[in-house]
Amino acid sequence: MRLSPDAIVLWQSGFFKLNATILFTWALMLVLVVGAKLVTRKLSTDLTRSRWQNLLEIVVTALEQQIGEVGLRQPRHYLAFLGTLFLFVAAASLGTVLPGYEPPTGSLSTTVALALCVLVAVPWYGIADQGVRRYLASYLEPTFLMLPFNVISEISRTLALAVRLFGNMMSGAMILGILLTITPFIFPVVMTALGLLTGMVQAYIFFILATVYLAAATRTRAPDSAPSPSP
Repeated sequence: MRLSPDAIVLWQSGFFKLNATILFTWALMLVLVVGAKLVTRKLSTDLTRSRWQNLLEIVVTALEQQIGEVGLRQPRHYLAFLGTLFLFVAAASLGTVLPGYEPPTGSLSTTVALALCVLVAVPWYGIADQGVRRYLASYLEPTFLMLPFNVISEISRTLALAVRLFGNMMSGAMILGILLTITPFIFPVVMTALGLLTGMVQAYIFFILATVYLAAATRTRAPDSAPSPSP
């Protein structure tokens, strides 16, 4: 039994090889780019809108609302990055209904790459919001003795993001593969539907955790209210 789509080698020439993880990752990115282009090519501002535009607005509005509820000001500033993470993980799960498809999130290399994106984005947005000096000073809070622990925390939570997503996606694929070999057809169909639901939940969890990390990095807080004028 394959534990990862990395084991499916489609082409190899010496050190270079093309496996299912690389193929389906790039294919998924192509589908997302082309789909986004097709959906947004004829956007309408009146009451007559296509179903795809309505679906797009529902997804964007829901993600923007979730970002704001976590505590980030100006959710649209983070929507492109966080929304892309959510859509990639969700689309990778939805593709499991296609025969021969292997979700790239079932590979540890893919989930590590996604977690590294979050690792880079956290200081990027943190520095953009607070400045270099103030952001780096946060690693010394409440005392300089916390510096190594704060650095370890950054690395460990990145590793946890990658392993959590990989473990959940890989285990779901393994269970489905086992059921396909020992049970009738109808039961794996039900498990496939359950796997789709699990994949969407994992996409949401990954999205929320990334949002929480960005909120912690930017130290977002409500602006102080203006002092009332003296009588």
